[in-house]
Amino acid sequence: MFAPSHFIAVLLFASFASVVFGITQRSTPKAMVRYGAYCWVLFVGSVIAASWLMWLIRR
Repeated sequence: MFAPSHFIAVLLFASFASVVFGITQRSTPKAMVRYGAYCWVLFVGSVIAASWLMWLIRR
């Protein structure tokens, strides 16, 4: 059975959601890839920032 860690689950979600956003929000393939990568960076970056914020609040 596959039981990913929380971070792996975030990476999987960010990857799938970014692919969908790229395909549905842009019309050219180059723009799709760029927007998907942009969304992926924002997803992962916001999760890392939120985890640091929660760590600081806990301390």
